[in-house]
Amino acid sequence: MTWLRNVLVDLADESPQVDLAERTIATHDRRRRTVLSLLAAGMVVVIAFGLTATVRLLPDGPQEAASRGDLPARGVGPLSHAYKTFCKPDKGKAPKDCRDGGWRVVTRSGKAYYVTEALPSLSPGRSGLRDSPLAISRDGRKIAYYSAKEGTFQVRDLASGQKTTAADKVPQGWLGSISRLMLSDDGRFVAFSKVPDLKDPALLIDMRDRVVRQLPNRWVPIGLSQDGATITLAEYSPNSQLRTISNLWPSSSAGNSTSVILPKHYRFSPLAPDGKTVAVIEDLSTAEKPCRYGDLALMDTLTGKRRKATAFSGLSPEVSQISLRTWLSAEEVTALTMSVQCRPASKVPDDEPAVIDPPYRTMTAYAVNVRTGKARKIATYRAQDFFQIVLPGPPGAL
Repeated sequence: MTWLRNVLVDLADESPQVDLAERTIATHDRRRRTVLSLLAAGMVVVIAFGLTATVRLLPDGPQEAASRGDLPARGVGPLSHAYKTFCKPDKGKAPKDCRDGGWRVVTRSGKAYYVTEALPSLSPGRSGLRDSPLAISRDGRKIAYYSAKEGTFQVRDLASGQKTTAADKVPQGWLGSISRLMLSDDGRFVAFSKVPDLKDPALLIDMRDRVVRQLPNRWVPIGLSQDGATITLAEYSPNSQLRTISNLWPSSSAGNSTSVILPKHYRFSPLAPDGKTVAVIEDLSTAEKPCRYGDLALMDTLTGKRRKATAFSGLSPEVSQISLRTWLSAEEVTALTMSVQCRPASKVPDDEPAVIDPPYRTMTAYAVNVRTGKARKIATYRAQDFFQIVLPGPPGAL
């Protein structure tokens, strides 16, 4: 994989470094997944977002043992999560029945299936790199993904097997190096955004009425109103920002947009159940003092006003990285955590090679009360890094 290393940049000045076997922050995944789009564009896009890392989630042993091969045509129960598999980690073993770049979904009962219809993120023989997003509805009963056969996005009801395909084609080149997909609760709307943005728009697709609304690119869709008329977006580079666009339909309208540029760097949760707030964690990391994060707080998405921050309690003292994910209730949000050994940038040799596929590490998910900061452990997983785990509901802003 030296061809990959030769075209990629060193991010030591822009993001904290961790030990070679544990470089699970943004540097690794950007280096791996930007090659095709960056070669085509003749450029390297660097997206600095502190310690927010990327995840390829592997279930614990019992779930892995329950692998059932390909996703059945129908009769699949609600999902707990989905994850990508990459099969040549730098150290250790790949998951059983590994398929390079393939999407695997796991039901709440622990049955794991590969979504063969979804475009793999890695070409056979590792001859090409791309991103291929997947989303899960909040109830876990529907998925959205980029269909390799149809050349566009598709929504699938897991119980009935019914598939709904977007009316407009979406070229694979539009998928970018880092992409985001959000599926509405009822499966009607699919929101897609990616980086690098180039000239391709982000999209909000009405799968029922078969119409498309263009959205600003680079913004991560983190919430959508029930009628699809208002979307909440987040951005993390070069500044942390929140944006709300309402009056989205008809698609010919300009919509009403409100943006807030924040004075500090934050990690955002998906939109809260109240439809107007997000949970945030201030990123306190620097190149020389990595793996530092602030307390938990709630923030108004329209004004950027942050409520009083609350210290975490109940997390493992070894936690060094946190990614906010699915809301479990109006009071609790999921915090996916990882413990890595961090090093200041000055301690990382200039000629230290990039780790293309880091080893799988243990990750722990907590349910955190946003009022009190109290955390309770809910699950433990094996993963390479934070980016490609998908939980039900809108994604957080990595």
